[in-house]
Amino acid sequence: MFFLILFFVHFQAVVIPILLGIKSINKFKHLKNNELIPFGFIFLGLASLSEMADHTQTSWIYVDRSSLFNWLFYSFLSLGLTFLSISVIKNKFILGTNILLSFCSIISYYLFDKNFSLLFQVIISILLIINWQRIFKDWLFILYPIFGIIFTTLFGANLSISGNQFWHILIGPSGTISVLTFYLVLKRSIKKIT
Repeated sequence: MFFLILFFVHFQAVVIPILLGIKSINKFKHLKNNELIPFGFIFLGLASLSEMADHTQTSWIYVDRSSLFNWLFYSFLSLGLTFLSISVIKNKFILGTNILLSFCSIISYYLFDKNFSLLFQVIISILLIINWQRIFKDWLFILYPIFGIIFTTLFGANLSISGNQFWHILIGPSGTISVLTFYLVLKRSIKKIT
């Protein structure tokens, strides 16, 4: 039973972002780089798919390790957050900086380890929060840092420290709430910005 729950929470973390990505195609034309939004969501879904693939090598028990699929997880996560961030940016320098940070995140995991990659991902997340809050000014966006950063980090830290797989079940739904937050903010922005 536990395995089924664990599989389902990971599966929904793949399907929901990909469906939101498909649903976003040609939808948010009021934003500068709206064609990047579907890719942002789809990359987040692919990140979860990579994590699922990694778990098949560890019998679905969370193991804090570096692997090809774990690298893909962090790479797709970086790309997803970056694409969502730059989808609202007009300034080419800030846009380029975001892309460079994503590239550094992907390469640093491969060259060093995931701790370096995480450092770049923190910066990417901060820039995403700044960019989106500046453009949308939507109180609902506070759910992203709460669920996508604070809760997932807290659950992940508890999982790493205790080894209790219960925390593993909570990470996927927490991340999905943050992904749904992105979509809801985008949807609400149609009325605000247009």
